[in-house]
Amino acid sequence: MDGFAAVDFGFAREVLQRGIAALYLVAFLSTLNQFRPLLGERGLLPAPALLEWVAARETRKRMLNPTLFRRIRYTDRRLVILCWCGMAVAAALAAGIPQLGPPWVPMLCFLALWLGYMSVVSIGQTFYSFGWEMLLLEAGFLASFLGSNDQPPPTVIIVLFWWLLFRLEFGAGMIKIRGGQEWRDLTALTFHHETQPMPGPLSRQAHLLPRWFHKGEVVGNHFAQLVVPFFLFAPLVSWVPEPVEGWLPGPVPQIIGAVAAGIVIATQTWLVLTGNFAWLNWATIVIAFSAIGLPGMGAPVRPAETAWPWLIDAIPLYWFVITCAVGILCLVLSWPALRNLFARRQLMNAGFNRWQIGNAYGAFGTVTKERVEIVVEGSADEDGAQWHEYEFKGKPGDVRRLPRQFAPYHLRLDWLMWFLPLGRSLDDWFTAFLVRLLEADAPTLALLRVDPFRGERPRWVRAVSYRYRYATRAERKADGVIWVRTRRRVLLGPFGLK
Repeated sequence: MDGFAAVDFGFAREVLQRGIAALYLVAFLSTLNQFRPLLGERGLLPAPALLEWVAARETRKRMLNPTLFRRIRYTDRRLVILCWCGMAVAAALAAGIPQLGPPWVPMLCFLALWLGYMSVVSIGQTFYSFGWEMLLLEAGFLASFLGSNDQPPPTVIIVLFWWLLFRLEFGAGMIKIRGGQEWRDLTALTFHHETQPMPGPLSRQAHLLPRWFHKGEVVGNHFAQLVVPFFLFAPLVSWVPEPVEGWLPGPVPQIIGAVAAGIVIATQTWLVLTGNFAWLNWATIVIAFSAIGLPGMGAPVRPAETAWPWLIDAIPLYWFVITCAVGILCLVLSWPALRNLFARRQLMNAGFNRWQIGNAYGAFGTVTKERVEIVVEGSADEDGAQWHEYEFKGKPGDVRRLPRQFAPYHLRLDWLMWFLPLGRSLDDWFTAFLVRLLEADAPTLALLRVDPFRGERPRWVRAVSYRYRYATRAERKADGVIWVRTRRRVLLGPFGLK
C-alpha cells in the first residue's frame, strides 16, 4: 500500500468488481425465474399485498427497507424489467466495460445494482430473508467506490472489504463457538454434511469420511474463522512511517494478509464442493481476494510533486473526498455490528439500518442431528387410493437421485422446505403452495422438478414427513440408493379444492 492508494491491489479490485457483478447477475436471474410465482401478483406471499399494508398507515412505512416499488406501483411486468436491466448492468460490469471510464461510471452502475436488488429484497419477505442477501447488498455498495482502471484502488475501500470479511468470518465463528455443544465437542460436521439444507453431489462422500476427519474439519473451521481474520489487516502496518526495531519489513505484512485470505478461500472452496449455499461461499471467496496484493498489478502512481492538489497518491481529489466520506459513513454504521460481535446475545444475520450497510453475519450456530424431509404427494383418485410425489429440483426426494450442484444459483422454495420441519407449525406460504398444486398452477409447477400429473389437477394433496439418512457404501452397492428414508407421519391433509 502507498498511502491512500492501494497500488498492489489492482488484481484484487478486478476480482471484486467482476465477481460481485457476476453474483448480482445470478441474483437477478434467480429473481426473474422465481419471484413471480413466490411473491408476485398471484404469488404465495403476494408483494402487492405487503406494499398495500405498509401504505395504509404512516407508522408502517419505516418497517419496510427502501424499495423502488414504494414510488412505482408493483406489477410482475415491472419486476421483469427490473431484473433484465439488473442483469444487463451486471453483465457489463462483469465484462469490465464501465471500469474503462472515469470512476463515477462503475460507481453509478454498482449503485444501480444495489438499489435495484434492495428493492426486491425489501419486499421479498421470508423468501429473501437469507444472510447472503444482505451480504450481496453490502458488497455491492462497497464495490461502487473501487474506482476505474486508470487509477489505483482507494486504500480505504480495500480496508472496508477486509472489515466486511472479518465480520462475516469472525461473526460466524463466534456464533458457532457460543452455539450448540456440537461445535465445542467437535462433532458438528459428523452430522452437517447429511443434514445441511441442500446437499450437493459430493456431500454424501464427505459425510462418509472418518470421524477423525470431521473433527479436524471443525478444528480447521474454528481456526479459519476465529484466528485467521485478524491477520487480514496485517498490510496496514505499511502505513507506519518509521519502522521500529523488530518491525516486519518489506512485503512480509502483505504476504501475511494474502496467506490469511488464502486460508479463507480454501475453507470456502471446501464448502462449495460439499454443499449448496447459494452465493454465500462464492461471495466470501470473492471478498477474500481483497486481501491479496500483487505488486505491479495496480495503476501506476504519478509523481506527487506534479499531482498536488488535484491528485492525491494518483487518486483524483473529488474521488478521494468521496471514498473518505464513504469510509467514515461505513465505520459509523458498523459500530453496532462491532458491539454485536462481543455481545452476550450475539445476533446472527442482522441489519442495523435500513440501507443494509454494516451488518452482522453468521450461520449454523447449531447443527441438526437428523434430517427430516416433508414430501408433498398428490392423488387423482376420488378415494385417494394411489399417491404420487412431487419432486423438487434441489431438496432430497427420490432416494436414487444424486443431489445436483446449483450454487451459486439460489433455489428459494427448496431452501424454505428444509426449514419447515424445524418450526413449531407449518408456514402460511406452504398452505398457499398446496393450493397452487391443487390448481395445477403452471408458474408454481415450473419451480418443481417433477409434476406427477403433467399439468393436470390432482383431487387431493397431502404433506408427509420422512426421516432421511445417507446410504452406507454397502447399501449403495446393494440397492443403488443415495438415501435411505423412513416414513414418519402425515403432517397435513389430505385436502382438496371445494
